[in-house]
Amino acid sequence: MKMIILDRDGVINHDSPAFIKSPAEWVPIPGSLEAIARLNQAGYRVVVASNQSGIARELFDMQMLNAIHHKMHTHAQQLGADVDAIFFCPHAAVDNCDCRKPKAGMFEEIAKRFKVSLKGVPTVGDSLRDLQAGYISGCMPYLVLTGKGQKTHETGGLPPGTQVFPDLATMVNVLLKTAGAAAHIPI
Repeated sequence: MKMIILDRDGVINHDSPAFIKSPAEWVPIPGSLEAIARLNQAGYRVVVASNQSGIARELFDMQMLNAIHHKMHTHAQQLGADVDAIFFCPHAAVDNCDCRKPKAGMFEEIAKRFKVSLKGVPTVGDSLRDLQAGYISGCMPYLVLTGKGQKTHETGGLPPGTQVFPDLATMVNVLLKTAGAAAHIPI
């Protein structure tokens, strides 16, 4: 089974320093949902792993988060894309939980639920903590320059081997081209 793990805000949809608190605030980044459709067509399971501390901060509740995700699923399905699962951490940083990125708890849960090793699984984020959580779980880190990505890139300190792309659509194009080329290399 091929899998890819994506952060949500700043990778799939535009981010906001005031949090995405309602379906109206969830706006896809151009090309991101089409990229997910291409991943699906290439046989990838698409999993979202997202810190959602707005719940702990009482900026929105679970019902609102579900409504946001419903909008994401609906827009994705209209373009032939499917997100297989969404994992999220509802805690604030002060809670010191194991599931909040940069810790690996969410990624460990993904591996357990899907009964897979995450070694070499691509993970895409726009912040250092996204990449760190994936990297310590064995994933291949990819930084996109959307959302907080440009600032993350300028700050540096990226995990070894991190590849940088302008956005999810470009990253997926390269991933699929590379995977296709690797499948045709004679032994």
